[in-house]
Amino acid sequence: MDDLVESILDYIRSDYTDYAIMINGEWGSGKTYFWNNKIRNKIESMQVNGKKLTTIYMSLYGISNLEEISKKIFIETTQLMDKNLKKFMNSNGQTTIPEYAKTGLDMANFFGVTQNGDKIDYGNFFSTDDKVLCFDDLERANVDVIDILGYINNFVEHDHIKTIIICNEKELSTKLKSNNIEMKTFIATYLLDKESKLLTTDKPMVEKIKDTIEDVFDKANDYERIKEKLIGETFEYRPEFAYIINGILMRYEKYPDLIRFLKSNTGLITSTFEKSGTRNLRILKHALADFKKVFDMVSTSYPNTNNRILQTMLIFTIAISFEIKAGKITKDKFINVKDNEEYKSIVVSSRIFMDNRQFYIKEFDNNYYYNFKAEYRFFKFIEMFVRTRIFDMKIFKRDMEDIINTIDTSNLPGYKRLLTEEYWKISDDEFPKVVEDVLDTVKNGKISLIDTVKMYAYFMYFVNKDLILYDEETLKSTFLNGLNIASLTSNYCENPEEELDAIYVEDNSFDMKEILERFNDLNLQLKDKMYKEKAEDIFKNIPMKMEEFYERFDKECMDIPIFKYSDSYSIFQRLSCASNEDIVIIKEKLVTRANKNKAVIIEEQENMYKLKQIIDDYVSDKPTTIKIVVLQEFSKAIDFILDIAKKEDDA
Repeated sequence: MDDLVESILDYIRSDYTDYAIMINGEWGSGKTYFWNNKIRNKIESMQVNGKKLTTIYMSLYGISNLEEISKKIFIETTQLMDKNLKKFMNSNGQTTIPEYAKTGLDMANFFGVTQNGDKIDYGNFFSTDDKVLCFDDLERANVDVIDILGYINNFVEHDHIKTIIICNEKELSTKLKSNNIEMKTFIATYLLDKESKLLTTDKPMVEKIKDTIEDVFDKANDYERIKEKLIGETFEYRPEFAYIINGILMRYEKYPDLIRFLKSNTGLITSTFEKSGTRNLRILKHALADFKKVFDMVSTSYPNTNNRILQTMLIFTIAISFEIKAGKITKDKFINVKDNEEYKSIVVSSRIFMDNRQFYIKEFDNNYYYNFKAEYRFFKFIEMFVRTRIFDMKIFKRDMEDIINTIDTSNLPGYKRLLTEEYWKISDDEFPKVVEDVLDTVKNGKISLIDTVKMYAYFMYFVNKDLILYDEETLKSTFLNGLNIASLTSNYCENPEEELDAIYVEDNSFDMKEILERFNDLNLQLKDKMYKEKAEDIFKNIPMKMEEFYERFDKECMDIPIFKYSDSYSIFQRLSCASNEDIVIIKEKLVTRANKNKAVIIEEQENMYKLKQIIDDYVSDKPTTIKIVVLQEFSKAIDFILDIAKKEDDA
């Protein structure tokens, strides 16, 4: 790094230059930090030809026209003094105005500081040999890069001002090629068609369009040409991360407990940063800021949390920040992982069964927790905070209580130990007891249906490895009976495919078919039971609690066939007791629902038809009243809904 600093200073010291230099590095790698903390002060402490140098820094981020650059230069350089331009030029034999001075003068006129002709020290203004320009974020400007470089070239070639350009050339190249890609594709397609090359089969269409775009619009070549003219040297910035990270940590000096913890774990911070595979220090800064929130909340609410847990939280906060913010994964990659137990279950099963369908989470764990042993490695409240910026206190408290209760894995039930830690971590002395504990739990139906299936997979794996001596048919019978008993108290599993993906084995080393069929049958029964209870709970709000009915119907019934699980006669009784207005509103909601979600009403046809018959029988011998008319219209609406279902069925 010192060699890079010295090379840049050698350029500044040179008596005559007609070129700029470039510092190239990845986004967020600390290039601007390097300028501010390693270069700028050293330049401003130098004297060249008896003059003290002045640095002028400009970020081009978001610049939308060249005039904005001129304004920035003016704001940085303007000094209001008491001489006029004409006198200055005559007395100094000046016949032309340097390009650099033109920029400032134009802006001076724009801001109205030369109205009296005596407000600017032109001697200072015309001086160019004591200025050093630094243009940062070249790739982030909203102006054509070629135009910006041409603009900068005026200062370098004509005025010989020392100029440093900071950028990420990799992103610059991508930007040059992808700019206005829709327009370029349209024109390339048009040209190929005019040349009768569009339908030829000599090469793929995509390749032909790409080649034509490069021939016609290859600004990358223009960039290389002007860069060759403007840039004398390009320096690759490869930061000393340990030094920069220490500098980042200093911003937390006001928080003694936090800075003490961070400094004692600098090695963890640096290694996690390096494992991310990026050089983006900006994301690291954000991650440490997020960790401050985590550290404060844990220290305040759970002051006795042990140091190992805090270290793991630090690793996880940095790791999940890089995975999400560096664009390595989609934001919802972890969204369905609800807690540490499920996370570890996925990791353990993917290792034992070599199941690549959970490849990403296994690799995440292998990468960031390599050589770092921790039983609790996934924190839902941190993942949600980084992903959504919401610090959910309910999830935070749930996670922390879970940490308190599960740190000592020897106190966990046997089945939870198998789901959350690698079986080889269980000692040979403990293993038989764990096996017996799991079997007893399964026999008595004390674990959920889905966990019973998972345990069966583990036990069959153990049988195949000769770790336990049980007859396969006896085991199957035990687990099938366990499923039956567990179904009496279990809840419906909404995502069985995801849950079973973590344990399903495709090498046919043992048969899961009968267990899976029994699970699916029982799970469907639990689904029916759940929806029947939901239907009863929602419809009982008619007619006395209509606002609650409307709210729950809109939120919970739009995408599920709720009428399939309801009693048609009971619904009619409640409906007939409702006000005329409420009957009309319910009718409109049903029609809207049918139009929006045709698939859901197919499963409801039978009960809908029953409800229509009950209504028709009721109104057939009644004198005409508003209530009767409203119910007749309700019956017609059901006809309309049934017609939609029939058309959907036929399709």
